[in-house]
Amino acid sequence: MNSLFSLVLPFLILLSSVIKGYFLGYPLLLSLFLIIITFSCQGFSIRDLITLGFTSSQKAFPVIIILLLIGAVTSVWMAAGTIPAMVYYGTQLVNPRYFIISAFVLTSLVSMVLGTSFGTVSTVGVALMIMAKGGNINPHIVAGAIIAGAYFGDRCSPMSSSANLVASLTKTKLYRNLRTMMVTALLPLMTSLLVYLLFSVSNPVQIKESKFLQELPDLFNINLLVLLPVFAIIILCICRLDVKVTLLFSLVIGLLLGVICQGYSFFQLIKFTLFGFSLELRSDLTDALAGGGVVSMLRVSIVVILSTSLAGIIVGTKTLAPIEKLLTKISKRSSLFFGTTTVSLGAAAFGCTQTLAILLTQQLMREKYEREQLDGYQLATDIENTAVVLSPLIPWNIAGLVPATILMTDSGFIPYAVYLYFIPLFNFIHFKFAELSK
Repeated sequence: MNSLFSLVLPFLILLSSVIKGYFLGYPLLLSLFLIIITFSCQGFSIRDLITLGFTSSQKAFPVIIILLLIGAVTSVWMAAGTIPAMVYYGTQLVNPRYFIISAFVLTSLVSMVLGTSFGTVSTVGVALMIMAKGGNINPHIVAGAIIAGAYFGDRCSPMSSSANLVASLTKTKLYRNLRTMMVTALLPLMTSLLVYLLFSVSNPVQIKESKFLQELPDLFNINLLVLLPVFAIIILCICRLDVKVTLLFSLVIGLLLGVICQGYSFFQLIKFTLFGFSLELRSDLTDALAGGGVVSMLRVSIVVILSTSLAGIIVGTKTLAPIEKLLTKISKRSSLFFGTTTVSLGAAAFGCTQTLAILLTQQLMREKYEREQLDGYQLATDIENTAVVLSPLIPWNIAGLVPATILMTDSGFIPYAVYLYFIPLFNFIHFKFAELSK
């Protein structure tokens, strides 16, 4: 129990850092140092603690390569005009009378392709919020639909870092996980669409002419050809090629399009690939259409490695043994899923990041699933249906805090991100109904 109390200070450090907007690598490193010192004073060997952290961090290494590739692809897609074209064509499909449901559908589709909630929110999400401005509508409703849609792909896209992390931790095959994700999301998705349709009908939006859309054709050569990297991703995913090969193929196509269609030199594109894309001419879109790059993902990779190390020490020292003891009393499948949901909420609140929520949930629940003779695929599915989608619903977790900040709103979006809590709710009901039917 003393070890459990030792987590209070690291939690406060992480929480204050999230609120102040600091890079999480620093507070995670400080928390790691404090935990090693604290636990060493409680009798643990410093060498053993470091070994626990290092061994656990190795689980993240396969994901790091994918993260770096995703960063490179994102910036090249910007330079090639692929993401601007997705925003340009996508937002023109939005019907003002059905704006909210259109926002949810559009961000869901874009996030499936990009595999990143932050990237989706900062591009098409920003465009949708700009269009909704002055539309006499509660911005929290629009933000809720956008963020919920953004996490549709973050949960079940082959380009999603969280999906790849879950597959790596549970030693499962990514595409099999994604197939299960789509099945378990079907009913929550249909219900969410109905809810957003009702929101749309009762909250019509008067869209003003958006300067965002007017400027895009001036800055990029917008045509269907620049969407080739998207089609490449879709086709190769259907063929179930390794995600690293898929990303590399899309990256090469994007580089060629950046030269042919947008007029960038090869050296400019290499610079974008490494350091992220940025517009040369200053415009209203400079901030919205910027980012990506290998360097940007190095920061994310550091967070993942430190989070994995922290989770390894916490679990390896049996700090959470009181919680694990409570979990041993669970016998029914619905109760196990409810326990996973509760653990993931606590992990998301404590860790302040989606990554740490995933890691702690997997570490805490793995042995229980094994004792119940449930394989890694069932654990992976439950983590995707809890930790991944519940993290954005914690006001101080960066999974929800960052998108809300990008969209110029606050935690008021949470009640309207219905898809995110329909996922665990409907899956719990499914397990409960299956037990009652026996």
